Amino acid sequence: MIRDERIPSDELRRIDDEIRSGWSTGEAVDFEAAIAYHESLPASKRFADVLESADSPLLQPRAGVPRLGDQIELLEYLHGEGKADLLPTTIDSYTRDNEYGKAQEGLEKARETGEDTLNGFPAVNHGIEGCRELIEAIDAPIEVRHGTPDARLLAAITFAGGFQSFEGGPISYNIPYTKRHGLEETIEKWQFVDRLAGAYTERGVRINREPFGPLTGTLVPPSIAIAIMIVEGQLAATQGVRSITLGYGQVGNVVQDVAALNALQKLGDEYLPDEVCVTTVFHEWMGGFPPDEARANGVISLGGMTAAIAQPDKVITKSPQEFQGVPTKEANASGLRTTRQVIDMAIEQNIDIDGIAEEQDLIERETRCLMDTIFSHGDGDVVQGTIKAFDSGALDVPFAPSDSAKGAVLPARDDDGRVRIFEWADLEMDDDIKEIHKARLSQRATTEGREESFRMVADDVDAISDGKLIGRPQDKGGVGSAD
Repeated sequence: MIRDERIPSDELRRIDDEIRSGWSTGEAVDFEAAIAYHESLPASKRFADVLESADSPLLQPRAGVPRLGDQIELLEYLHGEGKADLLPTTIDSYTRDNEYGKAQEGLEKARETGEDTLNGFPAVNHGIEGCRELIEAIDAPIEVRHGTPDARLLAAITFAGGFQSFEGGPISYNIPYTKRHGLEETIEKWQFVDRLAGAYTERGVRINREPFGPLTGTLVPPSIAIAIMIVEGQLAATQGVRSITLGYGQVGNVVQDVAALNALQKLGDEYLPDEVCVTTVFHEWMGGFPPDEARANGVISLGGMTAAIAQPDKVITKSPQEFQGVPTKEANASGLRTTRQVIDMAIEQNIDIDGIAEEQDLIERETRCLMDTIFSHGDGDVVQGTIKAFDSGALDVPFAPSDSAKGAVLPARDDDGRVRIFEWADLEMDDDIKEIHKARLSQRATTEGREESFRMVADDVDAISDGKLIGRPQDKGGVGSAD
């Protein structure tokens, strides 16, 4: 039975030897040589230092292509033309599934044809040498972004290759991503990732860790996302990580998003150890985008305005081509510039919006309920508490594909567009909080002249891609009767 305990040094070495034998490039990993390489990097490439010292939100896109030269060119463009402060290397899907042979085939085909035959950068196949060439080519910090339930080999190679920030976690890269891996399995494997990051940190190389805040990216109630961020932060801190960036995905209501980001920072500082530097990252809208690029820019601009008010440490931007899939480098840079324009115009304004403090208080109360039930389920151990809480449904994520979550909780927007919980299932929450959600959803139903039902949930999922925030029934362009 796994618990929230630090992996001993001898066990870390044993696992490291085992996982590096999984692909040929793993043989080149040498911890002492990697420490020396990191120490040689200039201050401008030290991710945690750059992020933690910023005095306004830093911008970072998503980007990854298979060939090394193309990845360098892409990041140079996003840094130069898009003015990205931090850069990503998004990993391909085969690597995310630990299918390095298929990733190698795709990489070789990309080299032969000149086409992007993979949907990301196969860092394991490029190995330490390729990773270091990428790090050396770009004068900005670069993060590994992926979606990998078992990221152990990817972490070993990219850390040794010079990357100093690594996204993901055992819950946030399980519940929204996979049916093939159980939660206990992913927690155990990510303990290695965090312990390896902790080992680097203890030698003076602070590896930044960033749990994936948006989860399923579809109307996730803020308190659920924040509770999971805190848990993943605690798991990383146990293994020695000292730079942790907690994430949150935009839901679209400015009051709720600002309140949630405020709560995320406050609760992260409260629940994580004092020696951890807690930063926050805001993900622009992760759901469906309008097909029209002008409307898509409107969605991006709303994210920029929210970031200007809440001032998270980092913003993950979107492009106006989100509806089409992988954006061109030009569209990706455009999304960066759009976000920066809005932030630069709004950040020095004293924008005071009614309701933020009240909403933040509600989110904090909800999050504490969830954290209390996690600790209760595990008798104080966050690993066992998380596993058992998910198993019982006391902790849940809406629209989750993983068998480790019930996926029975259903969200819907209230009359202001704030995400509330329509179907609680077995989610642990105080009765008075449930009554607040019920009353606000009832108010919306009254406004729309229809009963509260699953139809609201379905309408809200598609609303932003259809050009609205709330999925109201339409009757000649206005609010009308439900079917």
